[in-house]
Amino acid sequence: MAVSAISTSSLTAWAYPAANTHSPRVEQASKERALDEETTPNNASSDTSTHEESSSDAAGPKRADGTPMAPEEIQQLEQLKQTDREVRQHEMAHQVAGGAYTGGASYDYDVGPDGKRYAVAGEVPIDYGPVPNDPQATIEKMQTVIAAAMAPADPSPKDHQVAAQARQYLLEAKLEAAMQRSEMEQARSASAADSSETTLSETTWPETTAEPIAEEPTAKEQAA
Repeated sequence: MAVSAISTSSLTAWAYPAANTHSPRVEQASKERALDEETTPNNASSDTSTHEESSSDAAGPKRADGTPMAPEEIQQLEQLKQTDREVRQHEMAHQVAGGAYTGGASYDYDVGPDGKRYAVAGEVPIDYGPVPNDPQATIEKMQTVIAAAMAPADPSPKDHQVAAQARQYLLEAKLEAAMQRSEMEQARSASAADSSETTLSETTWPETTAEPIAEEPTAKEQAA
């Protein structure tokens, strides 16, 4: 509609029709300038908004309240992210190597400047007690426990402590297993000796009673 297209310059021409009829090209030029003035602010506003968005993206990470972080906060955030990755990889290595002897991981968190939580420490429970009355099972279990404790690239002091205790149990279990094997060998040797004696006694010849042999008659006795 005509009213919606009217600008300030066209209103001036409408109020003075003589000027409008005397110089139509001036009126046309005025209308074109008016249209340019109407569209230019919008374009400028769009350009300004795009520039602000680009500046916002270039500003980097934001705090929890949406404001840009200071350089030291960005550095702190990157450090927290790296620590979080390392802690989770560390505990995952324990779980994978420990298998059924490990439980679920638990973590301690710090809140970063972005308001998010990042793991800064963790732990995984592990059963490293010996198997009662079964040295061979204890040996196999302790080998798994040692592998689980030392699985991460950077074992902690606690990891070394668990591995040392598992090695002690492993040594004791090996000694116990060796003693059991020695006792079993002695028992088998004794059993074999008893079996040999029994066989010899069963094959002894029984005693026999000799009967007197009758003498043949001499020639004189035959003649008589």
